[in-house]
Amino acid sequence: MRPTRLLALPLIAVSTFAADTAPSVSIEEYEPKSTLRVPEHKLTRAKFPFIDVHNHQRDVSPQKLDQLIKDMDSLNMRILINSPVNGGSGKWVANAVTAMKEKDAARFAAMTNIDFTNLEDPNYGARAAAQLEADIKAGAIGLKVWKNFGMMMNDSKGRIKVDDPRFDPVWEMCAKHKIPVMIHTADPWGLFQPMDKYNERWLELKIQSRRNQSQQTNFTWEQLIEEQHNLFARHPKTTFINAHLGWLGNDLGRLGALLDRLPNVYAEVGAITSELGRQPRAARRFFVKYADRILFGKDAYSVPEYYVYFRLFETDDDFFDPIRKYHGIWKIYGLDLPDDVLKKVYYKNALRIFPTLSSAGFPE
Repeated sequence: MRPTRLLALPLIAVSTFAADTAPSVSIEEYEPKSTLRVPEHKLTRAKFPFIDVHNHQRDVSPQKLDQLIKDMDSLNMRILINSPVNGGSGKWVANAVTAMKEKDAARFAAMTNIDFTNLEDPNYGARAAAQLEADIKAGAIGLKVWKNFGMMMNDSKGRIKVDDPRFDPVWEMCAKHKIPVMIHTADPWGLFQPMDKYNERWLELKIQSRRNQSQQTNFTWEQLIEEQHNLFARHPKTTFINAHLGWLGNDLGRLGALLDRLPNVYAEVGAITSELGRQPRAARRFFVKYADRILFGKDAYSVPEYYVYFRLFETDDDFFDPIRKYHGIWKIYGLDLPDDVLKKVYYKNALRIFPTLSSAGFPE
């Protein structure tokens, strides 16, 4: 046994020395370079023309629109639908629609927002619906509702819920004019959970503490999502586009059940590449099954970030970087969607539910 003991001692000493001298690296700094060598297809242009239904462009000056058209041409984006985050109703809508029509009416369209002023006025609902109708007549083709609705808005009685009935005239006006409502409710589930070692969004909470909902709200993710789904069910004649897959990209079975139950609901893919790319087989099956119910949207505008969407949807590449590592500390994988599915996601579904968009430039 003596040789065994003699051999073990230096191994322990070397291991201890290596640990003591290793540089300290925080999780924020840790960015290992993969040694994996597999085929890569780094796409910079979509296979088919596409419509971005979820894009925020506050600036609609001629110079900005000129640059957007150059970017769109390079990406194969045929139409950009401008959906202001907040405060984009009334005069803003009229000015934006005019500016975009003057530049190229076939390439741009705009949504409007709800006018949230004087919420406790007894006639608020009728007044907000009237403003919406005026915006539709001015050229708005949809209504965009941001996450402040349900999370950040209060009146004298407290938090205003997503399914608050005072807004029913607004949803009914959308149904009357057959314009869709793109609604962003809540944030990813992990951002509402404790910032502990079990939370896969820990890095995001560390880098962006303002997104830590568990420490700054007195409501839950489950409450918000239940209110949203109640809203969808109560207004079956209104078309709703559930932005960011309704933050159910990590539970596609539940999202599929929602789509099965409520035919007036669609899903949009902005900011969820990390969720889809970590489950490529399940996500591909989901896209094939619900190809008629999914719309392409990017959300925050960045030309290079579109490339990740193209690679995710159009290739079968393995183990590549997501758009932002803090959305999940993992790599993603391509879904390799069939052409007929790509066409529906990229443009056919949008042309169907936004019937005033020009179909020029799209293949059959």
